[in-house]
Amino acid sequence: MNLLTLYLVLISVSLQQTTSYGFSSSSASKQRQSTTSRRMAQADVNLPKDVKEAVSRCRAATQEALKGQLSRMDIEFPVGTKFGVEKTPKVKGKSAEGAPTQFVLDQSDRELARLFVDMFQPVGGENIVVAFNEQSLADAAKKKWKGDPSASSRIMAMNKRKASGAAKKKNKSKARGFAAKMAAEVNDSPGSGGPFELPEGTQVALFVSPGPKELPTIEKICSDAGMGTCVILLNARLSKISNFGTDEATKLFQEDFKSVFALTAAPQESAPDCLLYQAYPGPWTLARKPKVGQPKPILTQDTRPTIEECEAAYDNLELSDLEKGVETALENVAGWFR
Repeated sequence: MNLLTLYLVLISVSLQQTTSYGFSSSSASKQRQSTTSRRMAQADVNLPKDVKEAVSRCRAATQEALKGQLSRMDIEFPVGTKFGVEKTPKVKGKSAEGAPTQFVLDQSDRELARLFVDMFQPVGGENIVVAFNEQSLADAAKKKWKGDPSASSRIMAMNKRKASGAAKKKNKSKARGFAAKMAAEVNDSPGSGGPFELPEGTQVALFVSPGPKELPTIEKICSDAGMGTCVILLNARLSKISNFGTDEATKLFQEDFKSVFALTAAPQESAPDCLLYQAYPGPWTLARKPKVGQPKPILTQDTRPTIEECEAAYDNLELSDLEKGVETALENVAGWFR
């Protein structure tokens, strides 16, 4: 199934279903208006007012990317976003300081993956792979999604090394250069399962919050699978990675993978209390969140703003006396949805 066919399948089937978290349209009339809605979203540089709207725009952007036959996509939501897919006691996700715990971070990434699995159900769960970094994270998803037909997928773990094997590998890699270490991540057999590979017939591969250690494996998978397999990175936060190891990897993750949806913190040292937003194929927006009210755009351009561009836009921002008196630093970007 090529990407254009995949796009048409998603439009004709998945938009007919409704979910509580807003990832699907609720009626045939909304389906007929989808093109108009997407155009409006692309032209609107204002940020989503809440999580539900953000998810809806992310879905529209993903569909546009498929229509444009993009097969390497990067999706980024605020750290610790609460999508409301899983029902859990609030006390489990709060620390004394109010910062997101590891429980919240893992749950947020898992919920985002669940939303994308639901979106791609029309291609068949056996053709969707959800790859978590560790076996424990994969096991948690299997437990949470068990018995839910809309979560049908192949849930896998990229790293299956035993503790003893990891320790041995660490000792062996001390004298290796960076490129050799990155190659070892791909070629060394993880435990007894061998290197991570996508099952035959995979049409959509979702990689959940991969870090620098997982990127060499993803690079190899992209090469082996070809452009016919849609590879989507969920919360990889590629902009925070300064060294991809090789020129080929740098090109893959900085050029070939396209930002399809991004709602994330701007460089806080240059633009305090600001965030970045983009929904494919629309422009990038730098916006500032006042103490009261929705984020206000202060810069819009076609490319992701650099640190210098964010700083210049922020320095030119004029704050009212009221805003100067009540502004405080935000602990969590996800709080901008309030």
